[in-house]
Amino acid sequence: MSLLIRLIAASVSVSNKAGMIIRDIMRRGELNVVDKGINDLQTEADRSAQRLIVSSLTRVFPKITVIGEETLDNNDSGVDSLVTELDNNVLSFKCPQEYADVKDEDIVVWVDPLDGTSEYTQGLLDHVTVLIGVAVKGEAVAGVIHQPYYNYKVEKDCSKLGRTIWGLVGLGAFGINKKQPEEGKRIVTTTRSHGSKAINEAIKAINPHEVIRVGGAGHKVLLVIEGEAHAYVFPSKGCKKWDICAPEALLRSIGGKLTDVFGNNYSYLSTVNYENDSGVLATYSEAAHQWYVDAIPVDIKASLLPKNCL
Repeated sequence: MSLLIRLIAASVSVSNKAGMIIRDIMRRGELNVVDKGINDLQTEADRSAQRLIVSSLTRVFPKITVIGEETLDNNDSGVDSLVTELDNNVLSFKCPQEYADVKDEDIVVWVDPLDGTSEYTQGLLDHVTVLIGVAVKGEAVAGVIHQPYYNYKVEKDCSKLGRTIWGLVGLGAFGINKKQPEEGKRIVTTTRSHGSKAINEAIKAINPHEVIRVGGAGHKVLLVIEGEAHAYVFPSKGCKKWDICAPEALLRSIGGKLTDVFGNNYSYLSTVNYENDSGVLATYSEAAHQWYVDAIPVDIKASLLPKNCL
């Protein structure tokens, strides 16, 4: 069994448990919110979910690199029980030949234990996701996105809440159905809580029929995959590698594309800057991507360039 398939199987299992932790902490009402900066919150759910994910993955795969959003000690203390089982459904798939011989040292796992923290604290629970992205030699190739509160508005049985989506480039995406967005319209999703004049001007230049403002990069990309939006547009700093590694891998697995606003790919090597300084642009298909790159005004793109490039 290939390392990559086993790692995805482990990530699916641990993301399900992380979702249970997130729901349990919300149910108890003990969020213990810490303000890390402007529009940047951390809760007990963020901390507990990250400790579980990082400790579990490094226990099963001690030689891979795992990078989490939260600055924590990430040791096993404080983790009730590590998740070491592998999801049997994932294990039933054969790894694409190009990734069959991936080595531990080639892998960096990027973890956002609770994407959409601000929305979580406000009760906008459908925005919340757990993101586990797997990069091989700097490329996002596999991703797991867990939605702890999927169907929470209609499902009364708490044991049936949530869903887990996973994908691997060359194999496809599972747990979700890709849907073509509505033809003859242009629907864009963008940030709900990190708006700016530049973002608004870029959206205006695209001239969309509708703008969906929601929280969480994972949630926005799922809207793109499921045909609710044609593109996710964020021409601003603020997003990090752990926000986009899993979403990019899922998009790539179904023929979509995620880059910076210049159309350049991001690297997910452990040595890179964690900030996505050149913004984020994600589209439902690779063919549609360049149109959005060209539509974003030049002056807005220029504002994201390093000063020594001007």
